[in-house]
Amino acid sequence: MDMDRYTPAKPAFGAWLIAQKDRGGLLGQLAAGAAADRGFPKHGDPDAVRKRLVALQADGDMHSALDDAEVDWLAY
Repeated sequence: MDMDRYTPAKPAFGAWLIAQKDRGGLLGQLAAGAAADRGFPKHGDPDAVRKRLVALQADGDMHSALDDAEVDWLAY
């Protein structure tokens, strides 16, 4: 029996992160910034988002928030 067809697909990391924009703390700030960024990789994985943060010269707090977000997304 194929159980995968009964399990909803996990959203792309970028889309999941944007959906977190109403959360508090640094993760919420990161998500709100992602939602406002027209160049944000909405369908990207955590590495694509890291590249975007580097390109934007984001501060260390946003990189830490990204690490936390990745752990939350993996557990989702």
